[in-house]
Amino acid sequence: MVFLPQEVILKKRNGDVLPSEGIAHFIAGFADGSVSHAQAAAFAMAVYFQDMTMDERVALTLAMRDSGSVLDWSDLDGPVADKHSTGGVGDNVSLMLAPILAALGIYVPMISGRGLGHTGGTLDKFDAIPGYTTSPDNALFRKVVKEAGCAIIGQTADLAPADKMLYAIRDVTGTVESIALITASILSKKLAAGLGALVLDVKTGTGAFMPTLEKSRALAESLVSVANGAGLKTGALITDMNEPLASAAGNGLEVRNAVDFLTGTHQDARLRDVTLALCAEIVLMTGKAAILETAHAMVDEALDSGRATEHFGKMVTALGGPADFVDNMDAHLAPAPIIRDVFADGQGTICSIDTRGVGMAVVALGGGRATPTDVIDHRVGFDRLAPLGAMADARTPIARIHAADEVSAKDAEARLRRAYGLGGSVPNNPLIAARIEPKE
Repeated sequence: MVFLPQEVILKKRNGDVLPSEGIAHFIAGFADGSVSHAQAAAFAMAVYFQDMTMDERVALTLAMRDSGSVLDWSDLDGPVADKHSTGGVGDNVSLMLAPILAALGIYVPMISGRGLGHTGGTLDKFDAIPGYTTSPDNALFRKVVKEAGCAIIGQTADLAPADKMLYAIRDVTGTVESIALITASILSKKLAAGLGALVLDVKTGTGAFMPTLEKSRALAESLVSVANGAGLKTGALITDMNEPLASAAGNGLEVRNAVDFLTGTHQDARLRDVTLALCAEIVLMTGKAAILETAHAMVDEALDSGRATEHFGKMVTALGGPADFVDNMDAHLAPAPIIRDVFADGQGTICSIDTRGVGMAVVALGGGRATPTDVIDHRVGFDRLAPLGAMADARTPIARIHAADEVSAKDAEARLRRAYGLGGSVPNNPLIAARIEPKE
């Protein structure tokens, strides 16, 4: 029977459940050009309004995975795993998580993305390291994963290409927020990476794409159900993003924060708790530990012993970065021309933080993109960001700004002041709001 894409669109528009083969044909056709961009846009809008069942989401995820290559790591002598975050501000967890797991014999081929909206991107952070290549060929990627235990790179052209094409359409058709489409987009890339286990860090709060716990839980449940349904062992933590996770926001500054974390020079408490909790979930899922308490102890030791730092250094060097990056970070991370303290308007206890506003202040400095073609300034951002519950007054700053010029500095300072609320009661937001275990 001849496949007609419009029949798939009509079925979903009318609220019918699509058969798996219909979804597979549609996505395959979109990848090879026999389904038009207009038809893909209509399909995305139909899904946005009519949603998808879990079985449909699994079928869509697998179809997008199968639009390109699927990596095979069966030659490695240990489990293969990864982490995905839904995005936040000061969220540099990946930079520590990958080498911590590598130190425990868990291989991490992490395929990451760039900044989106107010959130920072892992690839943009690594671009702050001179020489580091985020787009190696497959031979180098495999070599680094095998030898360093981890490699953090960008999505290659042959991994889930239908996802990249469909995301571009969703971005300009008002269909980004569909949980079904978000789920398939995230998981198709992870499935194509050939993983054995995945942990998801689903953010909730003022700096998250899903600002309420209810919406964050719905996304987390969808991701976990679909991933496990597609054959990838997956669990999730829902974590707080009502304030920046690290005390730094901005690409080079978050790299510096991560190296200080790994070496023990400085560790933000919330960042440590989230990073180690996510690592422990992977240790448990890969069978390296039988109970969560043992997994936490193993992760603590891998970090505090310095072994994770060694794996980070190996990865950076193997992907073209300086061999002495960890030891001589200051020589390789260029400072911004303007560095000064930022003070709040007034004084009092910090009772609220518009974390999205903090992220947009980094974008205003040039640390993010206002348009897709913008070039990022890796030097700019904030460090020493004050947390909820801290005091702010004329002598106690809320942050230190790193800016390229006075115009952007003044704009970003004003944005940061607006993002910090003073004087009310401090909310008690749980750092880990929920834990969702893999589904059998």
